[in-house]
Amino acid sequence: MAGRFVRPLLLAAGAVLVGIGAIGVFVPLLPTTIFLILAAACFGRSSPGAYRWLTTNRAFGPMLRDYNEGRGATLRAKVTSIMALWLGLALAAWLVGNPWVGLALAGIGLAVTVHLLRLRTVRRPAA
Repeated sequence: MAGRFVRPLLLAAGAVLVGIGAIGVFVPLLPTTIFLILAAACFGRSSPGAYRWLTTNRAFGPMLRDYNEGRGATLRAKVTSIMALWLGLALAAWLVGNPWVGLALAGIGLAVTVHLLRLRTVRRPAA
């Protein structure tokens, strides 16, 4: 019974995440890759057709395949992801105002930053 509600929620979350990722293509500080990876995870658990569309999409497919196949992420994706991550975490810590929450967010941010920095850097040929 829970699956009946979870599947549409995951599909909707995936669609929202694709939308945010698409906006990130045009907004310099908003990362694209992380939102598309999360969207792929949502689609992978809710809709094989949506997952196939996203991973074979001409615009988003290559970056998802690079990440999924262990090739890494582009330098631009890494830099914008790290910048947006720390900006968002700092804003959240400031809004909450609890030093323990801020410390927890800093720990999460550090772990994600280390993960992103350890990824291989994909170099795309000039178009």
